[in-house]
Amino acid sequence: MTFTQLIIFILVVQVIHFLGTWKLYKRAGRSAWQAAIPIYNAIVLMRIIQRPTWWTILLFIPIINLIMFPVIWVETARSFKKDSALDTWLCILTLGLYLYYINYFTTEEYQGKRELNAKTKGGETLSSILFAVVAATIVHTYVMQPFTIPTPSLEKSLLVGDFLFVSKFHYGAKTPQTPLALPMVHDSIPLVGVKSYVSDVQLPYFRFPGFQEIQRNDIVVFNWPVDTVRKFFDTSGKHYYKPIDKKSNYVKRAVAIAGDSVAVKDGYVHVNGEKIDLPERARPQFSYMVQGKGKGFNPDFLRSRYDITDGISYFDKDLDQYYIKAMTEESMESFKNHPNVERAKRLISPTDYLDKKIFPNNQKYTWNGDQMGSIYVPEKGATVELNAESFGFYQRTIEVYEGEEMGVQQKMSLKDDQVYINDEPVDSYTFKQNYYWMMGDNRHNSEDSRYWGFVPETHIVGKPVFIWLSIDPHASGLNKIRWDRMFTTVSGEGERTSYLPYFLILVLLGIGYRTFKKRKNNS
Repeated sequence: MTFTQLIIFILVVQVIHFLGTWKLYKRAGRSAWQAAIPIYNAIVLMRIIQRPTWWTILLFIPIINLIMFPVIWVETARSFKKDSALDTWLCILTLGLYLYYINYFTTEEYQGKRELNAKTKGGETLSSILFAVVAATIVHTYVMQPFTIPTPSLEKSLLVGDFLFVSKFHYGAKTPQTPLALPMVHDSIPLVGVKSYVSDVQLPYFRFPGFQEIQRNDIVVFNWPVDTVRKFFDTSGKHYYKPIDKKSNYVKRAVAIAGDSVAVKDGYVHVNGEKIDLPERARPQFSYMVQGKGKGFNPDFLRSRYDITDGISYFDKDLDQYYIKAMTEESMESFKNHPNVERAKRLISPTDYLDKKIFPNNQKYTWNGDQMGSIYVPEKGATVELNAESFGFYQRTIEVYEGEEMGVQQKMSLKDDQVYINDEPVDSYTFKQNYYWMMGDNRHNSEDSRYWGFVPETHIVGKPVFIWLSIDPHASGLNKIRWDRMFTTVSGEGERTSYLPYFLILVLLGIGYRTFKKRKNNS
């Protein structure tokens, strides 16, 4: 939906509202024209139904307005003595069109001094639930969202089983682009496995101003640019269209930001020609081949002693060779001193090995996960030369991220070394937004920008800031809880500091204060 289409849609809604309520406005002592003025008519309606004026704001917040509209329909009907259970259901089931019947075919007087509280316990409970959902949806959408780490791609910074709070306001919260969706769920309904949204209506992209820009090496949550819905509720392998805000949430490290040139050499990331200096808590991991001395290993002991993320497995039992999928270099230096280790070698793909899955996926470069680049990361306002060499790097960016997802038709083609956009020859392109290069610290166990390219600014979700719970999938009992990670910050230098004791003290003080206040009121 373009901005023009959105304005037309809003005007149509206003006309429908006017035709269905203008007589009700008059019965309430207002003028009929007040039902026709956008926004002002909502403010007046809040006064008619005796509800706070700030409710008007909720009517214009995507998804939240889906909850508020039925509430307003019911409250309007009740203001004109239509307060039975049947009236309530008719308002909801007719999508508010029941107000047309009240407007044109009833004569009940306006109740200016009606009882605002629900008449039944069930109604009171429903009202409480509705507004709890509204408050939680506002927090979830614009302030802070819970997130779980499902894969080891960012170990040891973030571990499988970490439960995070992701800040939406650091980089600026996005307004939902898919307004017809269930609140507080992502792309599918839990347990049911069906889509949680209707993608036919899409709002223009809009992001509120943030408190900071994405910095190099920030850990970022984003919508996976190349995602489809297939794995969530279809096993046929068929691909589906998926709106930006309903694409799967990924978390990676922004190793390169807009305007950088990024390369990977022997598994190490280089930005603008220099090997990147990672934060202290970032501990890149690599795969290793270990030659033993014929005495064998205890995998569980090694995992706990040497901090091996993905364990250790036999590569060749007869030759006493082992494969370690993910281990930090610091841990490997210690592991080499194990009495059963003859030698260990970090596994790095050679420069002449071509991995067909590696970006830009055109098999023109002998690149792989350990050897790539250099690749320019597009910056808003920057212009790049378009030719046969650069075509593969920026085709999807220009066609999809700069075109399709922004409501613009931009079809690229290459003929005889000449690049065309919409059949017009071009030799350069100026980007409309910033892009980022996202990678996991677990270099050989991370599906990241090395495989699918750039992450557009429109896909940025937020910044992980806090770990409130951490569950170890390999442990049991109380040992499953990683107590030292609970209530710790995601970013920072040095050892993590848990704020759990301080949180528990605050909870106890809160309970004590409430108990004291209750006893004082009863005395």
